[in-house]
Amino acid sequence: MRIAVLDDYQQVAKKFADWDSLKAHVEVFHGHLPDADKVVAQLADFDVVVAMRERTPFPADVLRRLSQLKLLVTTGMGNAAIDIPAANAQGVVVCGTDYPRFSAAPELTWALILAAAKNIPGETQLVREGGWQLGVGSDLEGRTLGLLGLGRIGSRVARVGQAFGMKTIAWSQNLTAEKAAEHGVTAVSKQELFTSSDVLSIHMILSDRTRGLVGATEISSMKPTALLVNTSRGPIVDEDALVGALQERRIGGAALDVFDIEPLPAHHVLRSLDNAVVTPHIGYVTEGNYETFYKEAVEDIAAFAAGTPIRVLK
Repeated sequence: MRIAVLDDYQQVAKKFADWDSLKAHVEVFHGHLPDADKVVAQLADFDVVVAMRERTPFPADVLRRLSQLKLLVTTGMGNAAIDIPAANAQGVVVCGTDYPRFSAAPELTWALILAAAKNIPGETQLVREGGWQLGVGSDLEGRTLGLLGLGRIGSRVARVGQAFGMKTIAWSQNLTAEKAAEHGVTAVSKQELFTSSDVLSIHMILSDRTRGLVGATEISSMKPTALLVNTSRGPIVDEDALVGALQERRIGGAALDVFDIEPLPAHHVLRSLDNAVVTPHIGYVTEGNYETFYKEAVEDIAAFAAGTPIRVLK
């Protein structure tokens, strides 16, 4: 059995699980395979592929060309980048793992908000260059935190905002006033969310309904001092509209962990804008999550090899 472990950017996959226990050939790919042809060429001889979240897509076309593939393991119990019905149709079993630490994304969200509000990247760079104090940071107490989505992650972000003394408001397609009130949050209209928020943080899954949900109209209605934060999925925001607003300084700034194309292209304009704090999709990249992801991936493979697959996704 030949096993490929993909997108191990930090080179830690071997650290977090006992791959030797599988008594199989395990090859770990540390770099990203950038397109479908390279994915097929590199993985053609593998029986098992372990995908780290949605870093490498597996649409129907790629799956059809991987004739040797028998098991596809994804970290997490869902992966929008894998066409699971297409995999099942050609006899490929898809298994997942638990996702133990939903605290990771709210923690990163607040790291980004604070970094942007206090201009920590710029101030840090100035100190390293021998300077001292570049600008004036923003206050959070008394300001309005807007949540686009108030689910498991958004509600945690709201609680931290409340601890900072922020007013918390939220909108999503199905959010009711009663549900928002359970979290001490006020439900508002979509328009009011964008016009009233000093910090607007996105916490929705990517779907046909949410793709492009934050477009040019929504961004143009934000306060000129407002901060847009996205730790969910890049395509929820119209990236071109956001870049234009940042370049023209029509909003206060952005703090982003997710992008339309990942890894973010080397010369992408977002890498150079001084009013954007950007991180390389690390919201789920924690020791606790990785330990569970990789250990359970090994369990999935062992169970499949024994003829009793576990955590099967349909």
